[in-house]
Amino acid sequence: MQILNWIGSIFGYLLWFCFEFTKNYGIALVLFTLVIKAIFFPLSIKQQKSMAQSARLSGKQKELQQKYGNDKAKMNEELQKLYQKEGVNPMGGCLPTILPLFLLMGVYCAVVNPLQNTLHIAYSKIQEALNLMTQLPGVGGAFGSGYYGELEIVRHFPSLKDSLTMFTPEELSNIQMFHDGFNVLGLDLLGTPSTAPFNSFLWLIPVLCLVSSLVTQFFTMKMQGNAQQTQGCMKVMLIVMPLFSAYIAYSVPAAVGAYWIVNTVLSFVQTFVMMKYYNADLMTAREETARIALRAQEEASLKRFEVPLQLQPGRQEKSGEKQQKQGGQQSGKKKKKSNSGGSDYMGSKKNG
Repeated sequence: MQILNWIGSIFGYLLWFCFEFTKNYGIALVLFTLVIKAIFFPLSIKQQKSMAQSARLSGKQKELQQKYGNDKAKMNEELQKLYQKEGVNPMGGCLPTILPLFLLMGVYCAVVNPLQNTLHIAYSKIQEALNLMTQLPGVGGAFGSGYYGELEIVRHFPSLKDSLTMFTPEELSNIQMFHDGFNVLGLDLLGTPSTAPFNSFLWLIPVLCLVSSLVTQFFTMKMQGNAQQTQGCMKVMLIVMPLFSAYIAYSVPAAVGAYWIVNTVLSFVQTFVMMKYYNADLMTAREETARIALRAQEEASLKRFEVPLQLQPGRQEKSGEKQQKQGGQQSGKKKKKSNSGGSDYMGSKKNG
């Protein structure tokens, strides 16, 4: 949790900047999530490229498995040769998959621990405030677990402000501004749906959380073309997980559920863009085109540096022999001509 809170404190600067810019936590949450998605987008593209490369090599991998299925060492050796030949890193898709999940947990910590990670108040002061709040009659029950205690401090701040003497005047002012910005379209994002009256609009948070998760999963599977193939336990999980997320949104402060909704919707938009412009088939075609173009360039480069035929060692020797033969024939002709001319001359001179 210390590592995640450290990551959350880094993202907290961004969340606080968005909040100071808008003075509304709901709008700030949307801007904050948009920026986070933009930061993670290159990793998502890298993950798609890795999936495309794996799809391109799947046929060759199956052939190697059938050929060397009984010899694991040989099969691994041939697989490494295949990866090296095709320029594919088999571990290339692990980091883009794991890192965003790890960082998003840090983002979650920035949302649920706003005093520590967004306002960057010393943890010792926050802990002192939480310990004091648990002893106050009427409000102590809200701080029993302490996990969402920081959001509860922000929620009850107007009535607790006089008791929070451990905070500086500047910190108190920031907490007050934070408290005032959690009212979004009549919804108090600091409230918890489970403790709100049944006619409260806070119930929209878990409902929207459920609907957004179900709709996102349905259309994502439809775009990927495996909606009809999902069955059994996987089909049950596709229903259980949205229900579980709705229950969490029902039992925690609405700010957490609002973040989950915004993140789900923007994740679906990102998935739509990825499937349209960076889907596995398209990436495979691009990889194949680039590979063919590279080979064509290499072949053209080799042709430019080929040794001319007359300069090749074998050809050079034959060319030299031919020149010598031609030179001998020409010399013979000149000699014969010279001898013939000399004979006439001497004969004429002698007769004269």
